[in-house]
Amino acid sequence: MGPALFVIAILGCGEAEAPCRQVATADALYSTRAACTAATPAAIEQHIDAAYPVVVAECRPAGQRIAQQVMPSDVQLPDAPRTVPTRRAHAKPAKSLGA
Repeated sequence: MGPALFVIAILGCGEAEAPCRQVATADALYSTRAACTAATPAAIEQHIDAAYPVVVAECRPAGQRIAQQVMPSDVQLPDAPRTVPTRRAHAKPAKSLGA
């Protein structure tokens, strides 16, 4: 039988080869890993001001510390947003009402 509850650990990662460090744990508890994973984007947003260039969230069983070191090279960053082609609007000059 798996763990009963999951928590979100917030990790701060640097650019060097030092391991990521746990900087916080979200207050909420989740009954499934899927529910925990779904909540990670919001947890990252709440802790984005941590003093690290990269902040990540990891779901883990409640009460468990980091089982292994997480290195910055282990963190999979999201793909860069694709640029969306834009078109410039062309406005016609307003007609003068007094002419």
